[in-house]
Amino acid sequence: MKRARAHGRGGVFTPSDFLDAAGRAAVDQALSRLVKGGKLRRLARGLYDFPKMHAKLGPLSPAPDDVAQALARETGSQVQIAGARAANALGLSTQVPAKSTYLTNGPSRRVVLGKRIVDLRHASPKHLIAPGSPAGTVVQALRHLGPVRAPDVAHVAARRLSAGDKKVLANSAVQAPAWMRPTLVSIAQAPSKLADG
Repeated sequence: MKRARAHGRGGVFTPSDFLDAAGRAAVDQALSRLVKGGKLRRLARGLYDFPKMHAKLGPLSPAPDDVAQALARETGSQVQIAGARAANALGLSTQVPAKSTYLTNGPSRRVVLGKRIVDLRHASPKHLIAPGSPAGTVVQALRHLGPVRAPDVAHVAARRLSAGDKKVLANSAVQAPAWMRPTLVSIAQAPSKLADG
């Protein structure tokens, strides 16, 4: 519980996050006791959180990104937001999908959290470019929106990405489909502003 508190309310965990402190059976028992005592919440099999509390609504749902990161830590894999969520993260879409889709180099898994779904889909390396980075989010937004909206993606990403992120994008462009490469290169070559305007 001390470690859960250290992460703060809203933290999401799997038993593997505690295996440096005790064996799997002891960790499972401790988590089970904490859930029964109302200190932690069991979200799904092998997935727990220290929920944020709202005065009127009670325990709040965890952030999908935190759930995806916890699942990735458990398998030692990487995740990257994909599809409509990537476009939304860049401000290119106002659509907030009920299903949060992530690409991963680990196993596929789906977690249902009330009305929200966190969906991890195993993807091949060619679809998982610069995972977990802003550059990776740009690639996924571009893939979701397609060639017609490529200029919009380029305009927003050129302003949003730091010089370091643009370097990652430049180095990763060769992995992207041919139609994306000119857009990714133009974003990477755009001058970086010191502050987001």
